Amino acid sequence: MSAVALPALAPPRRAWVTDLPLLLVAAVWGASYLAAKGITTAHTVIAVLVLRFAIVLPALTVAGWRGLRALSGAQWRGAGLLGLVLSGIFLLETYGVVHTSATNAGLIISLTMVFTPLAEAAVTRVRPPGAFLAAAGLSVTGVVLLTQGGGFTSPSAGDLLMLLAALARTVHVLAMARIKAVQDADSLSLTTVQLGGAVAVFAVLAAVPGTGPAPWTVAGGFGATEWAGLLFLSVFCTLFAFFVQMWSVRRTSPSRVSLLLGTEPLWAAATGIAIGGERLGVPGAVGAVLVLTGTAWGRRRAEA
Repeated sequence: MSAVALPALAPPRRAWVTDLPLLLVAAVWGASYLAAKGITTAHTVIAVLVLRFAIVLPALTVAGWRGLRALSGAQWRGAGLLGLVLSGIFLLETYGVVHTSATNAGLIISLTMVFTPLAEAAVTRVRPPGAFLAAAGLSVTGVVLLTQGGGFTSPSAGDLLMLLAALARTVHVLAMARIKAVQDADSLSLTTVQLGGAVAVFAVLAAVPGTGPAPWTVAGGFGATEWAGLLFLSVFCTLFAFFVQMWSVRRTSPSRVSLLLGTEPLWAAATGIAIGGERLGVPGAVGAVLVLTGTAWGRRRAEA
């Protein structure tokens, strides 16, 4: 994505006008793990995913209709391929958060920030700086400690699924950078096609026997609390977050956007502990600090 940076002497108040919505996006993304955990079980993952994205897809389609009509066949195919990867990310993340804590989920997924530069270095065969490798090692050590809780045990299935989700996010980022057809596509249209492709995958899976109840059955069983959680995930964590990113990236630098959105794991940990009543234990608390330190350090080194 391209952006027009703010002038160096821009008034602080104007900078905050851009920063606050981005921090709000990071906060709602951090809270999304606890929200997803609250309305989803291992048997309703696919149904909830269908409902979550089917709610916002019509609004995105209407908003981006002109751009969608302008997409070429190659752009549709490229975006559709990215949608398949995106469906895998959401499946791994949602199944993962069901089987681990919201705090662990938010912190482990932040490893994408160090996995992506490492994967890019492997593809381009350019050795990353030693400081970045040290930051990556710090983050991985933190995840090992984070998944131990009160003692040294094997990571939970949810922890491993979130780790795979972080790797899948890395694949998605690299694919977006390397599929030439989508690089000039309108971002709204690209996101709409990707989400549409993901919803199509979820709908097909929902029709397969043994994959859980139908989406309308799950929706019929929702009470006010579950509907509030679903609307939070759909409207705030998807629709609102996307439009804020589109708005802000044209008013500030990509590095500042990355920095502010990089606070997501902090919000995930804060929400899980303060609202979800989760506890890390001493090894987990040390691991959380190492993950946050390593990912922040690694992001700065990758952008240097």
